[in-house]
Amino acid sequence: MLSTLAAAYAFSSSAVRPNEVWTKEQTEKAGYVHRGNHTLTPLPHETIADDAIPDSFTWCDKDGVNYCTMSRNQHIPQYCGSCWAHGSVSALGDRIKIARGAKGIDINLAVQHILNCGDVGSCHGGSVDGPYQWLHQLSKSGTGIAYETENPYLACSSESDQGICKGQDWTCTDENVARTCSTFPPQGKCAGLKKYPNATISEYGSISGKKAMQKEIYARGPISCGIDAAPILKYTGGIATDAGDGVDHVISVVGWGTDAKTNQGYWIIRNSWGEYWGEMGYIRAAFGALKVEEQCAWAVPATWTEWSPTGEYKLGASPNYPCFEDGSNC
Repeated sequence: MLSTLAAAYAFSSSAVRPNEVWTKEQTEKAGYVHRGNHTLTPLPHETIADDAIPDSFTWCDKDGVNYCTMSRNQHIPQYCGSCWAHGSVSALGDRIKIARGAKGIDINLAVQHILNCGDVGSCHGGSVDGPYQWLHQLSKSGTGIAYETENPYLACSSESDQGICKGQDWTCTDENVARTCSTFPPQGKCAGLKKYPNATISEYGSISGKKAMQKEIYARGPISCGIDAAPILKYTGGIATDAGDGVDHVISVVGWGTDAKTNQGYWIIRNSWGEYWGEMGYIRAAFGALKVEEQCAWAVPATWTEWSPTGEYKLGASPNYPCFEDGSNC
């Protein structure tokens, strides 16, 4: 399936960079719903009044607290068009941090797990909201997406045949979900973990339009969105105002602001090109610019693994099963 979809890895209209976002047809061919939704609770864009939304708001500095998780770079250790996975994972990681009140060590989820097992994309592009549809199905099985420490990002997927990816197994085996290695071979070996820290979701959905996006972000946390990345390849700062031609990339939107001098409203966006790019990995894009408001996705965390020194766990948190160093009891 992915090899067929990879063949459709098209270039954006500017012919500057490949398009990393699936079309409606590609999403449906993979067995997922374009702009899918699974909702259990009232939607913020239907319940929050327009005048309740402030002129400026960001989860990276809400009342002096940072609820944003790490910045990532999809292009190391080699180039991989996995922005669709990075955007969704980053936004979900933020929402878990929000649910935990920014307490404890940050939980960073494994993009590589989605690349190995999700069937919603590859290093040659993927779906905007597909990752959450896949994770919701996985969550029904009693487990969820692994943490970065047991499945680090390697920028490879099953059809990858270049660089470190060539000749390796990137299918959804136990080792490609969560793993550890005991010691150097031949005495040691790497093995998959049946029990591992993970996170699940209870709801997901799609959204578009400025007001609806603001209400969703304000009420529940960052969202992943499509964007036209061609005009921002050489972005070094400021508010990007290019209208954009079409969505070819996925990012996460963490908030918005208003420029004091021009009164220009803008989105605060975390990209997945590393902190060397833009404004330390972020970009500000004017409202209505770069096609950011066309297609976005959100998810509601259900559970996540953590450790409590008291043995007491708040709603959503679940205790870790401690594995041996070589993972032999997991």
